[in-house]
Amino acid sequence: MSRPRAREAGIWFGDLPTGPRNLITDVAGVRVGHCTIIKGTGPLKVGHGPVRTGVTSILPHGRNMFREPVKAAYFDMNGCGGLMGALQIHEFGLIDTPIVLTNTMSMGSVADSVIRFLLKSNLDVGISEDTIIPIVAECDDSYLNDARGLHVREEHVFAAIDDAKETFAEGAVGAGTGMSCYDFKGGIGSSSRVVAIGEGKYTIGALVLSNHGMMEELRIDGVPIGMNLSPPEVKRSEQGSIVTVVATDAPLDARQLGRIARRTFLGLAVTGFRSHNGSGDISVAFSTANMHERGKQGLITDELLQDKDISPLFRATADCSEEAVVNSIFKAETTVGRDGNTVPALPIEKTLELMKAHGRLLR
Repeated sequence: MSRPRAREAGIWFGDLPTGPRNLITDVAGVRVGHCTIIKGTGPLKVGHGPVRTGVTSILPHGRNMFREPVKAAYFDMNGCGGLMGALQIHEFGLIDTPIVLTNTMSMGSVADSVIRFLLKSNLDVGISEDTIIPIVAECDDSYLNDARGLHVREEHVFAAIDDAKETFAEGAVGAGTGMSCYDFKGGIGSSSRVVAIGEGKYTIGALVLSNHGMMEELRIDGVPIGMNLSPPEVKRSEQGSIVTVVATDAPLDARQLGRIARRTFLGLAVTGFRSHNGSGDISVAFSTANMHERGKQGLITDELLQDKDISPLFRATADCSEEAVVNSIFKAETTVGRDGNTVPALPIEKTLELMKAHGRLLR
C-alpha cells in the first residue's frame, strides 16, 4: 500500500492554498524527472555495489534552456556541500541548464552528462556561442550506497532529463534513493502554494533533497515527533545535508530571488533543521517570468514586483519548504543498502497518534 503524503494524512502546513498537485510543477512549465539506480544486496564490493543512488532533474521550462535562461539566485546556509555553477548564478543571476541533483562524488560525471545532453540541441556552443556551465547539486548517500563505485553515468542523467513531467514520485527515488532525514529514510519531497498579490496570483513551489538531521530534532507542526519515537539500533555518523529548489512564476529579479532562497531555511527550521557542522545546506530559486532569448540585443525592460509586496511569497516559501521536507520522509520506504546498513521509514501510524495527542491532526 502506498504511503500517504503528509497533508493526505491530516497534517496541516499554514493556511495558504496549494496548487492543484501540491508540487513544484504547479509552477507552469516546470517539470521534474528521476532515474533511480538500485542494484545488489549484502557486503560492499566497491565498483559492484550494493547501489542505492540516482539522479533527479528539475527543468524550469520545456523549451531549450540554453536559449532561454531563467532568472535565478542561490543561498548556502552551510557550505559543506557542492553547487556546481554557483559562480555563474552569482555573477549573472541566470540559470541556462536543467538543475540536476545526485550524490556527492557523482557531481563530475553528472555535469559532464548535462553538457553532452545540451550539446545535442545547441550545435553552435563552444564555436560561435558561449560554453555550457551546468547546475548540479549533491548530498552524500554513502551510508547506503557504493559511493566509491561512481555508478551514475551518462545514460542515467539523460534518462532523468527525458523523464521530466508534471507529476513525479517522492521519497526514495532519483537522487533521493540513498538519502536519510532525521535518521529516517528521506529523499525527494515537494509542495506548492498560490499567493494573491494585488490583482495578480502567483505560484511558488519547493522541491527538497533531504539528507539531514538527527531523530531527536524532528518536529512536525511543532510536535516533538523524534523525541517520542524509539531510536534506531544503528545511526549513520553524519547529519547533513539538504538541497532545496524553489520555482515561481512571480516576476522577480535575481536579487529578489536571493531573498526567496534564504527564506527556505525558515521553513526547514520548523521541522527541526539545525544545519550541522558538516552539512551542505543549499537553496536555489528561479523565476519563469521575464525570460529573454539568449543574446538579445539592446535594452531589456522587465516588470517586477515591488519589494514592499513580496512578503506573501516569503511566507509561501517557508510553508512549502517545510511541507516538502515532511513529504520526503512520509513517502520514503525503509531501505537496506550496502553492508546491510538500514534506514527505517518514518512510522506513520505512531506519528499520527502523536500529532493527534497534541491536537495537531485535522482528522
